[in-house]
Amino acid sequence: MPEPSRLSLHIHAVDGEATVKCSGKLVAGVTDTLYTEVKQLIPGSKRIVLDLTDLTQMDSMGLGTVVRLLVSAKSSGCRLELINFNKRIRELLGITNLLSVFEVCGEQRMKLP
Repeated sequence: MPEPSRLSLHIHAVDGEATVKCSGKLVAGVTDTLYTEVKQLIPGSKRIVLDLTDLTQMDSMGLGTVVRLLVSAKSSGCRLELINFNKRIRELLGITNLLSVFEVCGEQRMKLP
């Protein structure tokens, strides 16, 4: 049985655009996985989309990692976008006043309860 806090990533990169499908929990102890994998995509990408469809939980460490990636992407001329995040993650972004900081695309494709 997989570890409950396990994070898995599926990366699809083509022609300067990358989609990173995140599954599991983006919490303390596994945030370096996301940071390392996405950070290495930034120099060769104009746009990176984090698809959070299957992300079940994000804590402050996970949020901090996403913010670090956003700063790295912007400084390299790359857009970092979030799609398909659940209500709890939307609330976390809202409470921390970060919802407006991220480029959010594909909201019409969000899973509704």
